[in-house]
Amino acid sequence: MSTTGLVIAVDCSTTAAKAVVLDSAGIVVAQASYPLRTTQPRPAWHEQDAEQWWAATRSAVAEAVGALADPGRVAALCLTHQRESFVCLGSGGRPLRPAILWLDGRAHDEIASLGTARVHELSGKPPDTTPAIYKLAWLARHEPSILADAVHIGDVQAYLAWQLTGRWATGLGSADTLGLFDLQRGDWSAELLDLAGVRADQLPELVATGDQIALLTPDAARALGLPGPVPLVAGIGDGQSAGLALGATEPGVAYLNLGTSMVLGIQSDGYRWDAAFRTLAGIRPATYTFETVLNAAAYVATWCREQFGEPDADGATGAELEAAAALIPIGAEGLLTLPYWNAAQTPHWDALARGATLGWHGRHTAAHLYRSILEGVGFELRLHLERLEAVTGERVEVIRVVGGGARSPLWIRIVTDITGRAVRVCADSEVSAAGAGVLAREFLARSAAGSGTASSTRSSARPAERTAPAEHTAQPGRTEPAGRDVLPDPAVAPGYDALFAVYRQMYPALRGLFGELAAAAQTVARQKPPGPGR
Repeated sequence: MSTTGLVIAVDCSTTAAKAVVLDSAGIVVAQASYPLRTTQPRPAWHEQDAEQWWAATRSAVAEAVGALADPGRVAALCLTHQRESFVCLGSGGRPLRPAILWLDGRAHDEIASLGTARVHELSGKPPDTTPAIYKLAWLARHEPSILADAVHIGDVQAYLAWQLTGRWATGLGSADTLGLFDLQRGDWSAELLDLAGVRADQLPELVATGDQIALLTPDAARALGLPGPVPLVAGIGDGQSAGLALGATEPGVAYLNLGTSMVLGIQSDGYRWDAAFRTLAGIRPATYTFETVLNAAAYVATWCREQFGEPDADGATGAELEAAAALIPIGAEGLLTLPYWNAAQTPHWDALARGATLGWHGRHTAAHLYRSILEGVGFELRLHLERLEAVTGERVEVIRVVGGGARSPLWIRIVTDITGRAVRVCADSEVSAAGAGVLAREFLARSAAGSGTASSTRSSARPAERTAPAEHTAQPGRTEPAGRDVLPDPAVAPGYDALFAVYRQMYPALRGLFGELAAAAQTVARQKPPGPGR
């Protein structure tokens, strides 16, 4: 198999399916994107039509392929995707209900009753809203016929692989995110399946990351505009895929997605489970990813701009807040914000926690609040880093950041100074797709060498050594993504240290009040609204 062909990397995220065509050097030669729609039929519910996953993927790939002079040069396709989301298919292959997404918050009762230390130890996932196991248990309790009638239950990659190849299979690094996986054994856990009410025969077959799932069917190839079937390579979730593209397989290097949520990840050769992080299948086989999570990062900053900002000439809201906040001293003149708009995750894992701002006085403006929010996310990242390092015994020296928040020079400066770490702001806007492209190119290289032919079963063998994409500037023995480096300013370190000492006390001081507030809110919600004129 040629190593000089093109590869297609598909990132089916929460908001869109993106197809990126890369050459053998990792240079983007074509790309396209189609949006996905999320519905919220009830408060805290987040669902999508899984058939949209396929329709958007098919359209994006077909458009990107249509831009190529010679579609016959495409030699492989690899998927990455939103994690923890899942779909249930009936006997006809149609979804039995809308897919339930990673950010869906309906399963609070199941988390409280089933989220034990044993589940955490097996799956690597602290009790939280994101793993599918609790939402599957919710279905078993509230919609039992769905699980009983489902022929297939699986993640986004499993569904797309089935549409592309006719095989119900997924990669090991994707299966893990459902929370039904025994990470140390590298297989589905009978104990966790029983807890969720799922049968083993409903779940996808498992394929090692970077191995071939199957060839595309002739019909699928035709729908994508390809002249013939090509191999579908088993990918990984979007977080790990971004880490691969960013070279975060090296000691002391972490990837950070400063997007709607904030996710920081490092790699480990050994298995650990702790409240300081969630443990996932690693970027490479026989490794693990430790991730810290804040569900609301850029989400909170956007909320502030939309609620308190003014539209500019281009129609964007809140641009003036960014400029004004940059002129305010560190600490926002005594204003500290706890950014738990969508609950607390690492390291507290408290679904009832909410946002709080401490220190208001008469000099404060909307710009002070905005800076305080940016700093609050920075303080939260520092808290995550310190807890992570305390458990692993290894210091994170360099953070490689992507995501919408990375476009804010002010926010990057704040994060760099608060954490005291060097930050590289990476230039690749489709970094998860870039990671899928790396896996596809490595597959072609192994296949050409006669050592990477398709494996239809799980494998613990490590793939070939990492190949640095050409768009990354590299030092010998290292993978360095293109971008700009930001170094911490030692002059502001004492001030941020003092503020952080206060910040880390905010959640412990408020923890009891969050529960009381939630109970009071439920009491109020059960009351009848006042009549007219009251």
